[in-house]
Amino acid sequence: MPDVLNPEIPAGAFDAFLPDALTRAATQRPWTPADGPLPALYISHGAPPLLDDGQWLRQLFDWTQSLPKPKAVVIVSAHWEDAPLMLSAPAARTPLVYDFGGFAPRYYEMQYATPDATGLTARIAAMMPDDEPLYQHPSRGLDHGAWIPLMAMYPLADVPVLQMSMPTHDPDRLLGLGRRLAPLRDEGVLVVGSGFMVHGLPYITREMMAHGTVPGWSSDFDMWAADALARGDVGELAAYAGRAPGMPYAHPTPDHFLPIFITLGSAENPEQPARTVIDGYMAGLAKRSFEIR
Repeated sequence: MPDVLNPEIPAGAFDAFLPDALTRAATQRPWTPADGPLPALYISHGAPPLLDDGQWLRQLFDWTQSLPKPKAVVIVSAHWEDAPLMLSAPAARTPLVYDFGGFAPRYYEMQYATPDATGLTARIAAMMPDDEPLYQHPSRGLDHGAWIPLMAMYPLADVPVLQMSMPTHDPDRLLGLGRRLAPLRDEGVLVVGSGFMVHGLPYITREMMAHGTVPGWSSDFDMWAADALARGDVGELAAYAGRAPGMPYAHPTPDHFLPIFITLGSAENPEQPARTVIDGYMAGLAKRSFEIR
């Protein structure tokens, strides 16, 4: 198994993945109203090591290839917590935010030049209530919770992308923001919450990584979340801090779990069962990702 945390060739798995992915992506059928609403997605985004994990790259790509190509993507990442509610700069070739450290220089040179998303900015602004002011950031780009998974999902970089900040840690308020975004799914826009199902990085040791060890707090939290998602138990998920096994190790900070509520809120019925598409672990951390209609 390749060492995704210390690859011989940085992003070498992405290089190997790209030629076939570009060929297949060029034939993806665009969304039409006859397709009905797109699902809402929650993805574990992987940071730079995703680009060194060929299987994970293909899983994300195959998932989005099974859907029509969206007209645009709205993504809420764990790595942009800001209030009031903000949207990233919509101009074409939005800059990338390299908000990670300690990796090879190549990861800081990668590009993902998306098309103009100005029209979507106005659409989202019109959907927000008066008590949820929306600020259009003039220069903020896409952080790694957005651009890294999107490089696998849409490698042609031909889908307009807007990133929305996460302005609160309150699950109910995030569910409400998701409900506001829900009509976009009927218009061919993909709504994505980008986090990591388990993100206890401070508690992962080098020995765990070397031996592929999955700590009990990671697997326990993951199984708890999988069960709640399969039952559509939003209340249980919202009470994760006090109810979930493996806490606080699984999420010493809540940022990587909370985008789940944007995803659930934008579903037709948040209490319907969600469908897990990707599971398993990276460096002992559960990378469960799912979709919900």
